[in-house]
Amino acid sequence: MDLTERQLSILQVIIEDYIETALPVGSSSLAKSGKIAFSSATIRNEMAELEEKGYIEKTHSSSGRVPSERGYRFYVDHLVSPSVLEKKEVEKLHMLFSQQMIEFEKLIQEAANILSSMTNYTSIVLSPELFDASLKQIQFIPVSDQMAVVILVTETGFVEHRTIAIPKSVSADDLEMLVRMLNDRLRGVPIRQLNEYIAKEMDRILMHHLKQSSQLYELVGNLFGLPQHAKLFFSGKENILSQPDFHDIRKLHGLYSVIEKEQPLYDLMKQPNELGDGIRVKIGKENSLIEMANCSLITATFTLDGKKTGTLALLGPTRMEYGRVISLLTYLSADLHRFNDDLN
Repeated sequence: MDLTERQLSILQVIIEDYIETALPVGSSSLAKSGKIAFSSATIRNEMAELEEKGYIEKTHSSSGRVPSERGYRFYVDHLVSPSVLEKKEVEKLHMLFSQQMIEFEKLIQEAANILSSMTNYTSIVLSPELFDASLKQIQFIPVSDQMAVVILVTETGFVEHRTIAIPKSVSADDLEMLVRMLNDRLRGVPIRQLNEYIAKEMDRILMHHLKQSSQLYELVGNLFGLPQHAKLFFSGKENILSQPDFHDIRKLHGLYSVIEKEQPLYDLMKQPNELGDGIRVKIGKENSLIEMANCSLITATFTLDGKKTGTLALLGPTRMEYGRVISLLTYLSADLHRFNDDLN
Protein backbone atom coordinates (compact mmCIF):
# COMPACT_ATOMS: atom_id res chain seq x y z
CA MET A 1 0.00 0.00 0.00
CA ASP A 2 1.59 3.27 -1.15
CA LEU A 3 -0.61 5.63 0.88
CA THR A 4 -0.03 7.10 4.33
CA GLU A 5 -2.72 7.03 7.00
CA ARG A 6 -3.39 10.72 6.39
CA GLN A 7 -3.75 10.17 2.66
CA LEU A 8 -6.12 7.26 3.31
CA SER A 9 -8.33 9.47 5.46
CA ILE A 10 -8.37 12.28 2.92
CA LEU A 11 -9.05 9.91 0.00
CA GLN A 12 -11.98 8.32 1.82
CA VAL A 13 -13.53 11.70 2.62
CA ILE A 14 -13.04 12.94 -0.96
CA ILE A 15 -14.73 9.87 -2.42
CA GLU A 16 -17.63 9.84 0.03
CA ASP A 17 -18.17 13.58 -0.37
CA TYR A 18 -18.22 13.24 -4.15
CA ILE A 19 -20.60 10.27 -3.97
CA GLU A 20 -22.96 12.38 -1.87
CA THR A 21 -22.83 15.65 -3.81
CA ALA A 22 -21.58 14.85 -7.34
CA LEU A 23 -19.46 18.02 -7.01
CA PRO A 24 -15.65 18.17 -7.36
CA VAL A 25 -13.92 18.45 -3.99
CA GLY A 26 -11.46 21.23 -3.13
CA SER A 27 -9.00 21.49 -0.26
CA SER A 28 -10.66 24.59 1.23
CA SER A 29 -14.16 23.12 1.28
CA LEU A 30 -12.77 19.89 2.72
CA ALA A 31 -11.00 21.76 5.53
CA LYS A 32 -14.15 23.76 6.35
CA SER A 33 -16.37 20.67 6.36
CA GLY A 34 -14.93 19.46 9.66
CA LYS A 35 -14.80 15.89 8.39
CA ILE A 36 -11.02 15.76 8.78
CA ALA A 37 -8.83 17.71 11.22
CA PHE A 38 -6.17 18.96 8.81
CA SER A 39 -5.44 22.45 7.56
CA SER A 40 -6.32 23.52 4.05
CA ALA A 41 -2.61 23.65 3.13
CA THR A 42 -1.98 20.13 4.43
CA ILE A 43 -5.01 18.80 2.56
CA ARG A 44 -3.90 20.58 -0.62
CA ASN A 45 -0.43 19.00 -0.42
CA GLU A 46 -1.83 15.53 0.23
CA MET A 47 -4.35 15.91 -2.60
CA ALA A 48 -1.46 16.74 -4.93
CA GLU A 49 0.19 13.48 -3.86
CA LEU A 50 -3.05 11.54 -4.37
CA GLU A 51 -3.40 13.03 -7.84
CA GLU A 52 0.17 12.18 -8.74
CA LYS A 53 -0.43 8.59 -7.64
CA GLY A 54 -3.57 8.37 -9.77
CA TYR A 55 -6.25 8.15 -7.06
CA ILE A 56 -7.96 11.47 -7.86
CA GLU A 57 -8.03 13.65 -10.95
CA LYS A 58 -8.81 17.19 -12.05
CA THR A 59 -11.96 18.01 -13.97
CA HIS A 60 -12.06 20.41 -16.92
CA SER A 61 -14.73 22.62 -15.41
CA SER A 62 -13.59 22.99 -11.79
CA SER A 63 -10.53 23.51 -9.65
CA GLY A 64 -11.67 20.66 -7.42
CA ARG A 65 -10.78 16.99 -7.74
CA VAL A 66 -12.86 13.85 -8.30
CA PRO A 67 -12.04 10.19 -7.68
CA SER A 68 -10.38 8.32 -10.53
CA GLU A 69 -11.23 4.76 -11.47
CA ARG A 70 -8.17 3.65 -9.52
CA GLY A 71 -9.38 5.65 -6.53
CA TYR A 72 -12.79 3.98 -6.58
CA ARG A 73 -11.14 0.57 -6.91
CA PHE A 74 -8.96 1.22 -3.88
CA TYR A 75 -11.95 2.54 -1.93
CA VAL A 76 -14.03 -0.57 -2.65
CA ASP A 77 -11.17 -2.95 -1.89
CA HIS A 78 -9.83 -1.30 1.28
CA LEU A 79 -11.95 1.51 2.70
CA VAL A 80 -15.67 0.95 2.21
CA SER A 81 -17.80 -0.67 4.91
CA PRO A 82 -21.25 -2.16 4.31
CA SER A 83 -23.92 0.28 5.45
CA VAL A 84 -26.34 -0.58 8.23
CA LEU A 85 -29.80 -0.76 6.67
CA GLU A 86 -32.57 1.28 8.25
CA LYS A 87 -35.35 -0.58 10.03
CA LYS A 88 -37.95 0.47 7.43
CA GLU A 89 -35.71 -0.85 4.64
CA VAL A 90 -35.34 -4.23 6.32
CA GLU A 91 -39.11 -4.35 6.84
CA LYS A 92 -39.69 -3.56 3.17
CA LEU A 93 -37.46 -6.45 2.15
CA HIS A 94 -39.19 -8.76 4.62
CA MET A 95 -42.59 -7.81 3.18
CA LEU A 96 -41.44 -9.07 -0.21
CA PHE A 97 -41.10 -12.58 1.19
CA SER A 98 -44.34 -12.47 3.16
CA GLN A 99 -46.40 -12.22 -0.02
CA GLN A 100 -48.02 -15.38 -1.34
CA MET A 101 -46.22 -15.66 -4.68
CA ILE A 102 -46.51 -19.05 -6.32
CA GLU A 103 -44.11 -18.20 -9.13
CA PHE A 104 -40.55 -17.61 -8.00
CA GLU A 105 -40.08 -15.63 -11.20
CA LYS A 106 -42.62 -13.04 -10.03
CA LEU A 107 -40.78 -12.78 -6.73
CA ILE A 108 -37.55 -12.01 -8.56
CA GLN A 109 -39.18 -9.31 -10.68
CA GLU A 110 -40.58 -7.73 -7.52
CA ALA A 111 -37.11 -7.92 -5.94
CA ALA A 112 -35.75 -5.99 -8.93
CA ASN A 113 -38.47 -3.36 -8.47
CA ILE A 114 -37.63 -2.92 -4.79
CA LEU A 115 -33.89 -2.63 -5.44
CA SER A 116 -34.36 0.10 -8.04
CA SER A 117 -36.81 2.05 -5.89
CA MET A 118 -34.55 1.89 -2.82
CA THR A 119 -31.38 2.99 -4.64
CA ASN A 120 -32.50 5.05 -7.64
CA TYR A 121 -30.20 2.91 -9.79
CA THR A 122 -31.10 0.41 -12.52
CA SER A 123 -31.60 -3.08 -11.13
CA ILE A 124 -31.06 -6.21 -13.17
CA VAL A 125 -31.77 -9.81 -12.24
CA LEU A 126 -30.35 -12.71 -14.24
CA SER A 127 -32.69 -15.62 -13.64
CA PRO A 128 -31.54 -19.21 -13.31
CA GLU A 129 -31.18 -20.92 -16.66
CA LEU A 130 -34.16 -23.13 -17.26
CA PHE A 131 -32.08 -26.22 -18.03
CA ASP A 132 -30.47 -26.05 -14.57
CA ALA A 133 -33.84 -26.92 -12.99
CA SER A 134 -36.06 -30.00 -12.99
CA LEU A 135 -39.50 -30.12 -14.54
CA LYS A 136 -42.48 -29.94 -12.21
CA GLN A 137 -45.47 -29.52 -14.51
CA ILE A 138 -46.52 -28.97 -18.12
CA GLN A 139 -49.75 -27.27 -19.16
CA PHE A 140 -51.18 -26.83 -22.67
CA ILE A 141 -53.59 -23.95 -23.25
CA PRO A 142 -55.18 -24.01 -26.75
CA VAL A 143 -55.50 -20.53 -28.27
CA SER A 144 -56.86 -21.75 -31.63
CA ASP A 145 -57.34 -25.03 -33.52
CA GLN A 146 -53.69 -25.08 -34.59
CA MET A 147 -51.92 -23.11 -31.82
CA ALA A 148 -51.36 -23.60 -28.10
CA VAL A 149 -49.42 -21.94 -25.32
CA VAL A 150 -47.29 -24.39 -23.37
CA ILE A 151 -46.43 -23.52 -19.77
CA LEU A 152 -43.40 -25.22 -18.25
CA VAL A 153 -43.09 -24.97 -14.47
CA THR A 154 -39.81 -25.93 -12.81
CA GLU A 155 -39.39 -27.25 -9.30
CA THR A 156 -37.64 -24.00 -8.37
CA GLY A 157 -40.79 -22.05 -9.24
CA PHE A 158 -39.82 -20.61 -12.61
CA VAL A 159 -42.38 -20.47 -15.38
CA GLU A 160 -41.64 -20.53 -19.11
CA HIS A 161 -44.30 -19.77 -21.74
CA ARG A 162 -43.92 -21.05 -25.30
CA THR A 163 -46.23 -20.98 -28.29
CA ILE A 164 -46.32 -24.08 -30.50
CA ALA A 165 -48.17 -25.17 -33.64
CA ILE A 166 -50.49 -28.18 -33.33
CA PRO A 167 -50.75 -30.48 -36.38
CA LYS A 168 -54.27 -30.63 -37.84
CA SER A 169 -54.33 -34.39 -37.46
CA VAL A 170 -53.87 -34.17 -33.65
CA SER A 171 -57.19 -34.25 -31.79
CA ALA A 172 -58.02 -32.55 -28.50
CA ASP A 173 -58.22 -36.00 -26.86
CA ASP A 174 -54.73 -36.88 -28.10
CA LEU A 175 -53.40 -33.59 -26.78
CA GLU A 176 -55.00 -34.11 -23.38
CA MET A 177 -53.57 -37.62 -23.12
CA LEU A 178 -50.15 -36.33 -24.20
CA VAL A 179 -50.14 -33.76 -21.40
CA ARG A 180 -51.04 -36.42 -18.82
CA MET A 181 -48.29 -38.72 -20.08
CA LEU A 182 -45.68 -35.97 -20.10
CA ASN A 183 -46.52 -34.95 -16.54
CA ASP A 184 -46.49 -38.58 -15.37
CA ARG A 185 -43.20 -39.47 -17.06
CA LEU A 186 -41.19 -36.24 -17.00
CA ARG A 187 -41.86 -34.79 -13.54
CA GLY A 188 -38.54 -34.41 -11.73
CA VAL A 189 -36.40 -34.93 -14.85
CA PRO A 190 -33.75 -32.18 -15.24
CA ILE A 191 -34.67 -30.06 -18.25
CA ARG A 192 -31.17 -30.43 -19.67
CA GLN A 193 -31.85 -34.22 -19.87
CA LEU A 194 -35.35 -34.05 -21.38
CA ASN A 195 -34.25 -34.43 -25.01
CA GLU A 196 -32.20 -37.52 -24.17
CA TYR A 197 -35.04 -39.00 -22.10
CA ILE A 198 -37.62 -38.34 -24.82
CA ALA A 199 -35.41 -39.93 -27.49
CA LYS A 200 -34.95 -43.07 -25.39
CA GLU A 201 -38.36 -43.51 -23.80
CA MET A 202 -41.16 -41.34 -25.17
CA ASP A 203 -41.17 -42.48 -28.81
CA ARG A 204 -42.05 -46.04 -27.80
CA ILE A 205 -44.62 -44.90 -25.23
CA LEU A 206 -46.32 -42.48 -27.62
CA MET A 207 -46.49 -45.12 -30.34
CA HIS A 208 -48.14 -47.56 -27.97
CA HIS A 209 -50.79 -45.17 -26.60
CA LEU A 210 -51.55 -42.52 -29.22
CA LYS A 211 -52.73 -42.72 -32.83
CA GLN A 212 -50.82 -39.71 -34.15
CA SER A 213 -47.61 -40.72 -32.42
CA SER A 214 -45.16 -39.46 -35.05
CA GLN A 215 -46.70 -35.97 -35.17
CA LEU A 216 -46.85 -35.80 -31.38
CA TYR A 217 -43.26 -36.98 -31.04
CA GLU A 218 -42.17 -34.20 -33.38
CA LEU A 219 -44.26 -31.71 -31.40
CA VAL A 220 -42.64 -32.76 -28.12
CA GLY A 221 -39.18 -32.68 -29.68
CA ASN A 222 -39.74 -29.13 -30.94
CA LEU A 223 -41.02 -28.06 -27.53
CA PHE A 224 -37.97 -29.17 -25.58
CA GLY A 225 -35.54 -28.44 -28.38
CA LEU A 226 -36.03 -24.70 -28.00
CA PRO A 227 -33.20 -22.76 -26.29
CA GLN A 228 -33.56 -22.50 -22.53
CA HIS A 229 -31.64 -19.29 -21.86
CA ALA A 230 -31.64 -17.39 -18.63
CA LYS A 231 -33.81 -14.28 -18.56
CA LEU A 232 -32.91 -10.72 -17.67
CA PHE A 233 -35.36 -8.72 -15.57
CA PHE A 234 -34.96 -4.95 -15.39
CA SER A 235 -36.39 -2.26 -13.18
CA GLY A 236 -35.64 1.45 -13.08
CA LYS A 237 -34.12 1.89 -16.53
CA GLU A 238 -35.32 5.49 -16.38
CA ASN A 239 -33.28 6.09 -13.20
CA ILE A 240 -30.24 6.70 -15.38
CA LEU A 241 -31.85 9.93 -16.55
CA SER A 242 -31.84 11.36 -13.03
CA GLN A 243 -28.09 10.87 -12.50
CA PRO A 244 -26.03 14.03 -13.13
CA ASP A 245 -23.19 11.79 -14.34
CA PHE A 246 -25.15 10.99 -17.51
CA HIS A 247 -26.22 14.46 -18.65
CA ASP A 248 -23.89 14.06 -21.64
CA ILE A 249 -26.35 12.93 -24.33
CA ARG A 250 -23.76 10.81 -26.17
CA LYS A 251 -22.82 8.89 -23.02
CA LEU A 252 -26.46 8.46 -22.10
CA HIS A 253 -27.40 7.19 -25.56
CA GLY A 254 -24.57 4.65 -25.56
CA LEU A 255 -25.43 3.32 -22.11
CA TYR A 256 -29.13 3.16 -22.86
CA SER A 257 -28.48 1.22 -26.06
CA VAL A 258 -26.56 -1.41 -24.07
CA ILE A 259 -29.49 -1.77 -21.67
CA GLU A 260 -32.04 -2.01 -24.48
CA LYS A 261 -30.05 -4.62 -26.41
CA GLU A 262 -29.73 -6.73 -23.21
CA GLN A 263 -27.27 -9.23 -24.72
CA PRO A 264 -24.12 -7.24 -23.75
CA LEU A 265 -25.32 -7.12 -20.12
CA TYR A 266 -26.28 -10.80 -20.25
CA ASP A 267 -22.75 -11.68 -21.41
CA LEU A 268 -21.22 -9.43 -18.75
CA MET A 269 -23.27 -10.94 -15.93
CA LYS A 270 -22.56 -14.50 -17.11
CA GLN A 271 -18.81 -14.00 -16.75
CA PRO A 272 -17.45 -16.16 -13.92
CA ASN A 273 -16.62 -14.37 -10.69
CA GLU A 274 -12.86 -14.70 -10.28
CA LEU A 275 -13.31 -14.16 -6.55
CA GLY A 276 -15.85 -16.98 -6.20
CA ASP A 277 -19.42 -16.55 -5.00
CA GLY A 278 -20.56 -13.39 -3.28
CA ILE A 279 -20.42 -9.69 -4.13
CA ARG A 280 -18.54 -8.56 -7.23
CA VAL A 281 -17.89 -4.89 -8.04
CA LYS A 282 -16.85 -3.90 -11.57
CA ILE A 283 -15.87 -0.26 -11.97
CA GLY A 284 -15.64 1.73 -15.19
CA LYS A 285 -13.48 0.08 -17.84
CA GLU A 286 -13.44 -3.16 -15.83
CA ASN A 287 -16.86 -3.77 -17.39
CA SER A 288 -15.16 -4.24 -20.81
CA LEU A 289 -17.87 -2.19 -22.57
CA ILE A 290 -16.91 1.31 -23.69
CA GLU A 291 -20.50 2.44 -23.13
CA MET A 292 -20.11 1.53 -19.44
CA ALA A 293 -16.81 3.35 -18.90
CA ASN A 294 -18.55 5.71 -16.47
CA CYS A 295 -20.58 3.00 -14.72
CA SER A 296 -20.22 0.51 -11.93
CA LEU A 297 -21.97 -2.84 -11.93
CA ILE A 298 -22.34 -4.53 -8.55
CA THR A 299 -23.58 -8.13 -8.55
CA ALA A 300 -24.47 -10.79 -6.01
CA THR A 301 -25.30 -14.41 -6.69
CA PHE A 302 -28.24 -16.22 -5.14
CA THR A 303 -28.64 -19.96 -4.94
CA LEU A 304 -31.47 -22.41 -5.44
CA ASP A 305 -31.18 -26.08 -4.53
CA GLY A 306 -27.60 -25.56 -3.40
CA LYS A 307 -26.41 -24.33 -6.81
CA LYS A 308 -25.43 -20.86 -8.00
CA THR A 309 -28.23 -20.14 -10.41
CA GLY A 310 -29.05 -16.45 -10.47
CA THR A 311 -27.55 -12.99 -10.14
CA LEU A 312 -28.83 -9.73 -8.65
CA ALA A 313 -27.22 -6.54 -9.94
CA LEU A 314 -27.36 -2.78 -9.64
CA LEU A 315 -26.06 -0.56 -12.43
CA GLY A 316 -25.23 3.07 -11.78
CA PRO A 317 -22.52 5.71 -12.13
CA THR A 318 -19.05 5.03 -10.75
CA ARG A 319 -20.18 7.52 -8.10
CA MET A 320 -22.33 4.82 -6.49
CA GLU A 321 -23.17 4.40 -2.82
CA TYR A 322 -21.03 1.28 -2.65
CA GLY A 323 -21.53 0.49 1.03
CA ARG A 324 -25.31 0.76 0.80
CA VAL A 325 -25.58 -1.24 -2.43
CA ILE A 326 -23.34 -4.01 -1.09
CA SER A 327 -25.52 -4.26 2.04
CA LEU A 328 -28.77 -4.40 0.06
CA LEU A 329 -27.51 -7.04 -2.37
CA THR A 330 -25.99 -9.14 0.41
CA TYR A 331 -29.21 -9.01 2.42
CA LEU A 332 -31.52 -9.73 -0.51
CA SER A 333 -29.47 -12.58 -1.98
CA ALA A 334 -29.38 -14.29 1.43
CA ASP A 335 -33.16 -13.83 1.79
CA LEU A 336 -33.79 -15.34 -1.65
CA HIS A 337 -31.71 -18.35 -0.66
CA ARG A 338 -33.57 -18.79 2.64
CA PHE A 339 -36.95 -18.32 0.95
CA ASN A 340 -36.20 -21.07 -1.54
CA ASP A 341 -35.02 -23.39 1.25
CA ASP A 342 -38.33 -22.79 3.07
CA LEU A 343 -40.29 -23.64 -0.09
CA ASN A 344 -38.46 -26.92 -0.42
